[in-house]
Amino acid sequence: MSYSSAQTTTGRAPVQVVTLVIAAVFTLVGVLGFVPGITTGFDAMTFAGHHSDARLLGVFEVSVLHNAVHLLFGIVGFAMARTAGAAVAYLLTGGAIYFVLWLYGLLIDLDSAANFVPVNDADNWLHLGLAIGMLALGAIFSRQAKRVTA
Repeated sequence: MSYSSAQTTTGRAPVQVVTLVIAAVFTLVGVLGFVPGITTGFDAMTFAGHHSDARLLGVFEVSVLHNAVHLLFGIVGFAMARTAGAAVAYLLTGGAIYFVLWLYGLLIDLDSAANFVPVNDADNWLHLGLAIGMLALGAIFSRQAKRVTA
């Protein structure tokens, strides 16, 4: 029995559906970061750097670069959701990237040039949550794929 036989009625494996949902959320967050009102301090948004005073939902520090990264994560997620194996790789790799971003955000001085994305404490804890969630989903679906193909 192959992993593809564990597909949903949409013709996609559950991991592909989960990856599509995550990709859609990243894309939505990237777009909303450019919407005045949803992003407070929109007129103070910079391309990059810790001087951007724009905050998505009034909480998460954003810049043009930060929004572009979210859009890129969404686009990559849509592309990698095409196959179950690539979807698992997206979850594991994305989780690892967000774990590194969380560590980076903890280690740098948030008021320094090193905070080029930019991030704040709320971003840091969200990055940890994303890391744990994506890594857990990637591990769960990776194990399911191994059980089904064995």
